[in-house]
Amino acid sequence: MAGKVEEQINHEFYTQERWSNWIKQIQESGFVLDESDEPSDKEGEVFVNMEDDIILACLKIIAKYDREILSGEDARKAIADLRDIVLAEIEPISEDIDLMIDSLQTSLMGGIAACECYIDGDFDPKPKMKDIIKSALEAEAAEDIQIAMGYVAQIGAAVISGKKIPKKALEDIPYGFVAEWLDGIESIAAAMVGSTDYKKDDN
Repeated sequence: MAGKVEEQINHEFYTQERWSNWIKQIQESGFVLDESDEPSDKEGEVFVNMEDDIILACLKIIAKYDREILSGEDARKAIADLRDIVLAEIEPISEDIDLMIDSLQTSLMGGIAACECYIDGDFDPKPKMKDIIKSALEAEAAEDIQIAMGYVAQIGAAVISGKKIPKKALEDIPYGFVAEWLDGIESIAAAMVGSTDYKKDDN
């Protein structure tokens, strides 16, 4: 049984080759930011697809954990293995691409932390989202980055469990770590309302 789970972790959810293929696509894209420092929809599509691919891999792990195909320990290891791949430092490509990859990786930190928090069960199933976001922003302002991340992870875990973040709670959030981490949480929420094939994936 242990060997079977190990095979799933190494081959099913996310691999170094898969990540490297995305990096290659980005290198070949010749991506540049426009004068407003914002990518157009077409230019930024590869980054959006890349993040969606990773988030879906995370949700496949969560689905197998929920179905008790993976134990909590194995699910956490699968998330940790994925994290080690997608958050590893990347060799510089170009100033604009490096900026986008850094932003993507920061966003993924929020999504990955949410998955870990969900697996650990360390979150309020009926959270007051606005209050937790406020606490996260206060922690960030005080430079308590780990504390801020903990709050965002709790929000994300609640989202994975089926809760929604009220739109009002996301208004007027200043740019910073919390804002970028919450982007990762929103990516999870968007993926969960899309195709649910990941829940039934038995490959």
